[in-house]
Amino acid sequence: MLQIKRILNTVASHAIFWILLFLFSVLPTISYQEMKLAYTCAYATKLLPQMFVAYTMIFVLVPYILNKWGKILFGLATFATLYLSFVLYTFLRYYGFETIFPEFYKVPKEVDFWWRATDYYYFVRNVIWFFLPAVLLMALRNYHHQKETLELREQKRSAELNALKNQLNPHFLFNTLNSLYALAIKKSDQTPEVIAKLSEILDYILYRCNSEFVALSDEVKLLSNYIALEKIRYGKRVNISFESNVDNKITIAPLLLLTFFENAFKHGVSQEIREASIKARLKTEESVIHFYIENTISTHEYDEENREAIGLSNVKKQLELIYPDKHILEVRKDGQMFKVNLKIETK
Repeated sequence: MLQIKRILNTVASHAIFWILLFLFSVLPTISYQEMKLAYTCAYATKLLPQMFVAYTMIFVLVPYILNKWGKILFGLATFATLYLSFVLYTFLRYYGFETIFPEFYKVPKEVDFWWRATDYYYFVRNVIWFFLPAVLLMALRNYHHQKETLELREQKRSAELNALKNQLNPHFLFNTLNSLYALAIKKSDQTPEVIAKLSEILDYILYRCNSEFVALSDEVKLLSNYIALEKIRYGKRVNISFESNVDNKITIAPLLLLTFFENAFKHGVSQEIREASIKARLKTEESVIHFYIENTISTHEYDEENREAIGLSNVKKQLELIYPDKHILEVRKDGQMFKVNLKIETK
């Protein structure tokens, strides 16, 4: 049903295009009362060759010759099409309207059909009129095609981002609930504080970060809550510092930076029996966000693939979708430290 509607809309738009083109050609001749019908017929004679050129190029030459055989063959085929349309126009005029309106055309008898069909000057003078509607229709067709492509890309981009967020949120909740579970087993007095922090984090995720971009200062509060929660869980096992100096007017895609902290705790702290270290800095310079985080690597077996399985791979995809050509992400292992350096241009 949708396809039929689309076809009908295309047919209707093309019909309107040809009617407007015809009226544009004929209306200036309305003042010529005696020859109005002759002028109308003369312009009507050009419509058929114009349609022939336009639809031959749109449905045959461009898709089957230009896209498959190249520009040289396309140029030759276009010239042949234009010449055939010129011959068709000459035939209709010579054997049709010149016999009906001889006083209007007043063509000498020696200028016969074959003479005009092979006249170079006559061909060049008329061929522009045959070619122009084809150019206009192809330009309109290309515009609509690009518009549809952009809409499809935007829909795909939104769907992919939603899918990535759906992957990220359960991943975050899984890690956080593990922290709460560990404290509950110990019957720690810090359990209510963890629940309060978790409540703030969930409130932010569920209600305040549904937009495509959020204030960077709000993300800093989220990160601070997450760090405070993890500090309670790990205690003296981790030495963490987080410095931030951001412009409140700058925005960022929500939950983007959180993943880096999740990975730092998961791969640098959870499996480490000695004291682990995490250092992070976040600052803004005009419209540019600079983020850096490093963490010690567990002395246990280090699995690089598992390291990027969920968290970092999601961040990379989001950066490519939201900030194409506007970000630089460096991830590297430097001795016993895992380092991430991220730069984002927000404008």
